[in-house]
Amino acid sequence: FFVVTGILLSSVIGLPTATVPLWRLAFAIVAIPAVFQIFAMGTCVESPRWLISVGRIEDALISLQKLRGTADVSNEFFDIVAGQVGKKKAARLLKENSHEKNLKNLNTDEGFDNNDTEFDSSADYHKKELDAAGGSSDLEGGEDDDEQRPPMSVIQIFRDPVIRKITLIVLFHHVIQQLSGMNAVMYYSTTIFEQAVSHKEAQLMAIYTTLVNFGMSVIAMVFIDRSGRRILLIASELGTTLFSILLVIGYLYNIPNLLIASVFVYVASFAIGIGPIPWMITSEMTPIEASSSVGAVATAMNWAMNFLIGQVFPIIFAAIQGWSFLIFAVICFTSAVVTFFFLPETKGRAIEDIVASFKK
Repeated sequence: FFVVTGILLSSVIGLPTATVPLWRLAFAIVAIPAVFQIFAMGTCVESPRWLISVGRIEDALISLQKLRGTADVSNEFFDIVAGQVGKKKAARLLKENSHEKNLKNLNTDEGFDNNDTEFDSSADYHKKELDAAGGSSDLEGGEDDDEQRPPMSVIQIFRDPVIRKITLIVLFHHVIQQLSGMNAVMYYSTTIFEQAVSHKEAQLMAIYTTLVNFGMSVIAMVFIDRSGRRILLIASELGTTLFSILLVIGYLYNIPNLLIASVFVYVASFAIGIGPIPWMITSEMTPIEASSSVGAVATAMNWAMNFLIGQVFPIIFAAIQGWSFLIFAVICFTSAVVTFFFLPETKGRAIEDIVASFKK
């Protein structure tokens, strides 16, 4: 939502400042959000999963509680720890951490901490679960069921069979986000609209496309945790397929209204799924040990494809005009098929659960 807000603001500011000498002002204004972000970063907390990965169990609990407000986080916290070190070792770690903290508090007359009580009861509860399943006979000192994994490099994420599957799905959707043609429309929307209206009207319509992008992102924000990621993404991909085809028809038969309407609805279709969801699944599907490398590769791939579209689309458009969008239609339809068969639903699921499903 805030990404498309920035795109809308930059388009609105760009219209009056795209002249000499005001273009310098357009570049200078960028400093305002940058300075704001420096101070706003003080409100951020460290990732609980990262804190656990470096052994800062207590800090991780505090961080998770800040993110969850007044909600009880004991079971969620246990699942996060267990996802990294295994259930038996997680129960042992939580009890050890709780006892150490309470002993320290007694020695300093600080009393017991409510978080530690939740910690302790959660560890006891999950220990009983393991006992019932016959899986915790060695909880107090035997072999653990899983070992904590160190951070994985870019090469390692492609060697591990489970992480490789996740990485390829994430990369595919980042590639599609750009090859679907959205930035071709955004970068060259004025040129496209000039096929139907005057230059001045085309400039205004270019801003209207960013407004549509903004509005549909609001709708996506409302529905994404209700309908789920998969259904929105598939609907988005099929929508961009359909309206890319209609855009081609508008060009071929010189139907200005169809051309303009197709661009707007194409942008709307993109904004409800292809725009936000690849970024969401990057963090929702990737375990902590691989998150940095997968995120880095996905971002690099996304911008590489963005650069490719920015460089290649004018050449293709000059050569085949409206037929260009038929290429995007084929790409979007292919992505809908791949999404249907290979992308799991991530709504309401922990990373650890999603990774476990890939292991199966």
